[in-house]
Amino acid sequence: MTAARPVVVLAEELSPATVEALGPDFQIIQSDGTDRPRLKQDLAEADALMVRSATTVDAEILAAAPRLKIVARAGVGLDNVDIPASTEAGVMVVNAPTSNITSAAELTCAHILGLSRHVVPASAALKGGEWKRSKYTGVELQGKTLGVIGLGRIGGLVAERMKAFGMEIIAYDPYVTSARAHQLGAQLVTLNELYAAADVITIHMPKTPETLGMLNREAFSAMRDTALVVNVARGGLIDEDDLAVALDEGAIGGAAVDVFSSEPATDLAFFAHENVVVTPHLGASTAEAQEKAGVAVARSVRLALAGELVPDAVNVVGGAIDEYVRPGIPLMEKLGRTVTALAPDSLTDVETEAAGEIADYKVDALQLAALKGLLTDVVSEQVSHVNAPVLAEQRGIQTRLITAAGIDDYRNALTIRAATSSGAQIEVRGTLTGPKQIEKLIGIDGYEFELPLTEHLVVLEYSDRPGVIGALGRLLGEHAVNIAAMQVSQKSERGSALAVLAVDGPLPAGILDRLSAEIDAARAAEIDLEEHR
Repeated sequence: MTAARPVVVLAEELSPATVEALGPDFQIIQSDGTDRPRLKQDLAEADALMVRSATTVDAEILAAAPRLKIVARAGVGLDNVDIPASTEAGVMVVNAPTSNITSAAELTCAHILGLSRHVVPASAALKGGEWKRSKYTGVELQGKTLGVIGLGRIGGLVAERMKAFGMEIIAYDPYVTSARAHQLGAQLVTLNELYAAADVITIHMPKTPETLGMLNREAFSAMRDTALVVNVARGGLIDEDDLAVALDEGAIGGAAVDVFSSEPATDLAFFAHENVVVTPHLGASTAEAQEKAGVAVARSVRLALAGELVPDAVNVVGGAIDEYVRPGIPLMEKLGRTVTALAPDSLTDVETEAAGEIADYKVDALQLAALKGLLTDVVSEQVSHVNAPVLAEQRGIQTRLITAAGIDDYRNALTIRAATSSGAQIEVRGTLTGPKQIEKLIGIDGYEFELPLTEHLVVLEYSDRPGVIGALGRLLGEHAVNIAAMQVSQKSERGSALAVLAVDGPLPAGILDRLSAEIDAARAAEIDLEEHR
């Protein structure tokens, strides 16, 4: 029987290149993000939701999508997506953080040029039948000083482009080094120094509690009365009431604003000034930026629905995953499920270890995979790499990640050690071997062996004595359970042994108890690692 294709709901119109980037492996449903009843109905069987800016993704929408794994915003901003609610629901949120950087930088430059030469008011006057050459005399940018607040990707592009107009570039950014600023032809200064020296000020900061209203009455009063202020970054970085006052009082020479505290905005007080140019949030509104954004998030959707972590996910700790680390993620998840199957009661403490050559890499994703595996079979919620840390914290599970560079027996070994509420200690080890990176279980609680990690395993610990293996084979054979592989590990100091059997399918009801009684097992567990969609 052919498995159903994952369902991707497009809540808004996305470019043909976006749909093409998704490929033929998905069932595409075109919905309408502004029609909430219809969207909720379309999301009932959805695995992924792709939106732009018109669709609000909140707890109500998430509740209507029990299978949802990822929300992909084809753009940079995420104001329309409730990230905490998504995290709680185990839904990954991704955006396209680099898709609009060129478009936003170019619009910034366009506003700087337009303000300096009064392009917009001169055009409006001429279209209104007035020829006013003398009124709209502008200034050259050659030799003027551009102050860039935030010298990140977009601010850096603006600096590079305006440098070509002969402008001197100064910048304020507490997270950029002098060497990086020098590469961009900029000199780092304090914020007050920037306000005092700049002829044009452009802001490119993220919207945070610290930057909200950053350009306010105090900032405007520190600027030159001819200064031109540009914001194509985030609404709210400029205190809009204070901007209106500054323009009324002539404290600054003009402003260009593309983003607003509340959108759509059509009647703010500062709009009345002729030396103000406003655009309706056009920073990313180019065909190229929209296509880049759509293609980028389509790739993220493919990764997420393949069960992989996504570098652009905003609510997953860990970031980009090295190719050397990536094969360990599904292995670590299975080791987590194995620990849960062996645990006699609830977990209280979990230590994840990556040992060997892999310890030279960033391995945070392995801890996420371990937590996902540990919780998958014990909680009612959908568990993902997104909400696994939240669910663990809610259950009072202490977690830590360690690395160890040197091991003798394998190139790499992944280990989960756990403690339970009754004081039980569990340790499970695994590795990947050979060119095909075969997942193997190599240790349980100090017993050493090497067995491919298959979907159905049986673990039995017992007093080491003759006849046990025969008894196991006989009893399983009587119930038509085929043993695909088997390993036995002994501990002479305990006089005990551990048998790990790979079987072809789930055990019939009651057989595990009969096996345990037959050999007087100290411990018996069935481990089901089959994927459940």
